[in-house]
Amino acid sequence: MTRRISNFKRFVMMNPIIQFFKFIFLSIKVLLIVAGGHGGTRETGY
Repeated sequence: MTRRISNFKRFVMMNPIIQFFKFIFLSIKVLLIVAGGHGGTRETGY
């Protein structure tokens, strides 16, 4: 069941720099959500 993926998708998946930036972007989004007080558990000073 190997589906043919496009060259661009494979290039994006195999590119560590793009993966790194995606990871950083997601981390920042999570940090903003947690720091904004929307996280489930709020602690220390809020």
